[in-house]
This record gives sequence, C-alpha cells and structure tokens, in this order.
Amino acid sequence: MRVAIIHYWLVGMRGGEKVLEALCRIYPGADIFTHVYDPAVISAEIRKHRIQTTFIDSLPYAKRMYKKYLPLMPMALEQLDLSGYDLVISSESGPSKGVIPTSPAIHICYCHSPMRYIWNMYNKYYETSGRLTRMMMPPLAHYLRTWDVAAASRVDEFIANSTTVAQRVKSYYRRDAQIIHPPVDTQAFRPVATRDLEDYYLMAGELVSYKRPDLAVEAFNQMKAKLVVIGGGEMLARLRKIAGPTVTIMGAQPFDVLQHHYARCRALVFPGEEDFGIVPVEAMASGRPVIAYGRGGATETVVAGKTGVFFPIQSVEAVIDAVERLDKMDLNPADAVARAQDFRTSVFIDKFRSYANHLTGQGPIWDDVRIA
Repeated sequence: MRVAIIHYWLVGMRGGEKVLEALCRIYPGADIFTHVYDPAVISAEIRKHRIQTTFIDSLPYAKRMYKKYLPLMPMALEQLDLSGYDLVISSESGPSKGVIPTSPAIHICYCHSPMRYIWNMYNKYYETSGRLTRMMMPPLAHYLRTWDVAAASRVDEFIANSTTVAQRVKSYYRRDAQIIHPPVDTQAFRPVATRDLEDYYLMAGELVSYKRPDLAVEAFNQMKAKLVVIGGGEMLARLRKIAGPTVTIMGAQPFDVLQHHYARCRALVFPGEEDFGIVPVEAMASGRPVIAYGRGGATETVVAGKTGVFFPIQSVEAVIDAVERLDKMDLNPADAVARAQDFRTSVFIDKFRSYANHLTGQGPIWDDVRIA
C-alpha cells in the first residue's frame, strides 16, 4: 500500500508527534503532509520520511505564528494532491482531516481531539484572548465549525485516543469512533528504591491556563508543602509570581531531569482535564501515584485507590483534600508500574496496525480491538 499521513503541524515533539513517530514505525514508507515543518525540532524517526508542506509553511513567520493562519488551513488541506495513495491517515487536533483522498483510498482519522479552540474549549480561549481576537473569533469559529463538520464526512473511520475524545467525536460529528490509546514510552522510566524518594510533589507539563497549574501552586502555598513544577508555557511567569517559598518553578527541563523527578517525588499532581494525558502514565511508569482531577483521560489511566486519587472539582480546597487522602494511603509502586504498561508503545502499534489492516482487507483484526 501507498500510505499518506497528514499531521496538523510539525513544530515540536509533544504527544501528537509521539503518535506520529509510532505511525512512522508501522508505515516506514509513508509520506507525511503537514502545514508547517521545522526540522530542527523534529525527531530523526519522522525526518526519515518524505515531508511535504502546504502553502502555509511559506507564509511570513509561519513556524512561530502558524495558529494565526488557521482560517487558511482548510483551503490549504484541500489543495493537497493525494492521488495514488491507498491509505490516508490524518492525525488530528488541529486541522488535518479535511484532505480530499482519491477514491477508493481508505481515510482513517486518529483524533487526539476535535479542535479545542472552536469546540469544547471555545469559551475559555475567548475569555483569555485579547480584544481584537475576541472580535474576530465568533465569525471565524462559526466558519471553521461548519467546515470541520463537513470535513468529518470525508473520513471513513475515526479512531479516538480516549473515551473522552470518542464522546466529543460523537457530539460534534455524529460519528462513532474506535478507541486506541496513544503510545507511551514506558520503558524510558524506572522506579527507585523507597529510600531514594524525596519529600516533594511534582507537577509537569505545559503551563497553560486550561491545565490549571495555578490550582496546584495555590494549594501547596496554603499547605506550605513542597511542590516542584517542570514545564514551560504562557503561565510560567505568572506562576513564578504567585509561588510561595515551598514551591519551586523550574521551567522547561531536559528529559533526564524530568525522569529524575518523576521517580523521586511523593506523587504527581495533575489538576487539568486532558484528552488523554501522557504525563500521569509516565509518572506511574516511574512507580509514583497520581493526584488528578476526576474528568477526562486521567480517569481512563489512573486507578482510584490503587495508583492514585481523584478530586471532583477544580478548586484549591479539593486539591488539598486529595493530597491529604493520598498521604493516608499505602499504595504499592508495582501497581502503578503494571498499570502504565497497558499503554506502552507496542500495544498502540499492534492495535493500530491490526485495525488498519482489517479496514483495508489486509488481515484479521487483533482480539483486543472490537468493531462497533
């Protein structure tokens, strides 16, 4: 088969790009299409493939300001020539599924989430935007929603990265989606002996408003307990201003520093609602429990009372209560490690390959992947 993979943009290595890496391993001869490509920040695994960009990549400052060109991306996708491909895979959380494959190609959309800024998180993005952006958002979002629903009709099969995202696909596109959780490199993390654990909690990931890192900082300020924060993002400066003496804001750090803190913290604090959430799985692979908001993808990975605890509302008081509840538990690190293995990369590869082969008539479906 000739395979084309469409990924929204290639400007960093986050969760979506880790999925793309795994797809590259399944289809080593696939061609990749994307709106914007910065090879300096993309892994060698992805760079081995032929990568073609849309006209967005040639626009001024596209590698930094690509989101400003969002209204042009539907047109850019529809100009891509996908004739001759047998299988088209769109990797979607920004616009990518709106391509026009040539019949009889099969189009599978692996959906990390329908575009948050026009669907489930539109109001949050609107409230935190500047005056000019707020003026432009309503008509642009209306146009993009209309196009996005039309684009969904071009997809033969949806795969969602979690039950949470499958529900959004059903709500916004009126389509069913199979669920295949994204790959996590669990082998990159190891627990340490109990004697090597340290007296601090950890929050890690991108520091943006919808992830609610401010809740964790304010909660640990009140408790006067130690919290280490690793990650960069738009809220970094604000968090440094509000952090008390027991909260250490480290900013973005190399991977080995993150590994070190995962393995030695008392627990990971995860206050946001994520589509799936790779960070809690990485913490569990390091043998550490997770204190998470009880909505979104974390509810599908963390096992309450066994590998962590949930808090029901996003408030400082609820975070404090969850920390206190966890402190009274005697959780086995081996349970966290075992749970993380359910999301290892090889599981994703086996499930995706099997399901795609089934859809294209290349072979039987893997036992653990059920057809609705």
